[in-house]
Amino acid sequence: MAEQDNLQNSQQWQQQTIEKLALSGLKEQQTARRWGTFFKFLTFAYLFLLLILALGWVGSKGATGPHTALIEIAGVIEPGGEVNADSVISSLQEAYDNVNTKGIILRFNTPGGSPVQSGIINDEIVRQKKLHPKIPVYGVVEDICASGGYYIAAATDKIYVDKGSIVGSIGVLMDGYGFTEVMKKVGVERRLLTAGENKAMLDPFSEVNPKHQALAQTMLNEIHEQFKTVVRNGRGARLKETPETFSGLFWSGEQSIKLGLADALGSADYVAREVIKQEEIVDYTYQDTVLDRFAKRLGASMAKAIGIDAAMKNLQLR
Repeated sequence: MAEQDNLQNSQQWQQQTIEKLALSGLKEQQTARRWGTFFKFLTFAYLFLLLILALGWVGSKGATGPHTALIEIAGVIEPGGEVNADSVISSLQEAYDNVNTKGIILRFNTPGGSPVQSGIINDEIVRQKKLHPKIPVYGVVEDICASGGYYIAAATDKIYVDKGSIVGSIGVLMDGYGFTEVMKKVGVERRLLTAGENKAMLDPFSEVNPKHQALAQTMLNEIHEQFKTVVRNGRGARLKETPETFSGLFWSGEQSIKLGLADALGSADYVAREVIKQEEIVDYTYQDTVLDRFAKRLGASMAKAIGIDAAMKNLQLR
């Protein structure tokens, strides 16, 4: 009888132990599922946040009251580059559309670049000034505002500089190299086939063609005249024109004021505080999203693939 009781107790203990192990395993599975769900949710939230940032859906300017809008013109001006027409125009439109914008500052640190990009930006500034006559737009030069940069600055109401700034270089150039003599010395023969007698114009591996050189010079002179017209229209009677004004020379900020290329000394903080009378500065400079950068790289790769990228980069306002 005792043995039977012991056997029954042993069986009950085994059954209870198995039940406890089963329940414990079930609880562990439930806990693991809960943690798995939590980490999946966390991963999804993280990826969603990255997507938002990549698409540029987040980025409030943080302006809750009257302020001065700042747009940086920093770097070489070129399509898809550090400064380009699309990004600057986007910044301008956003700044003008904000009812709290009381004035706009374009801050320059650029050696120049594409005449086309500079011209498009200049035209947009002139257009926006007509649409918003009560919102002044000022140019502020820090280290350098040369060539294409000055092409843009000429559209502003006034230009402020530091006494040590570099201003001017109102000219156009197209540069390159000639390798024909080197090719002769090393015994390399140029084999170039074209459809169109001027297709190989200014090819660096061919002898200079006087006709092509004359055509290029005519084009440069035409763009230079466009540049001169923009400066004259923008500066008006303030410009003290001399034979050297449009020669491609550049001057210090202090000298540029005397020549009428600039108006006064002053930094961005000074202009915001003393001229616009809105000390709070809000940066409206366009920032590329991840997708924008990818698209630009793709576009640049395609341009190189069809052989137009290098040729266009040789034509510069600098």
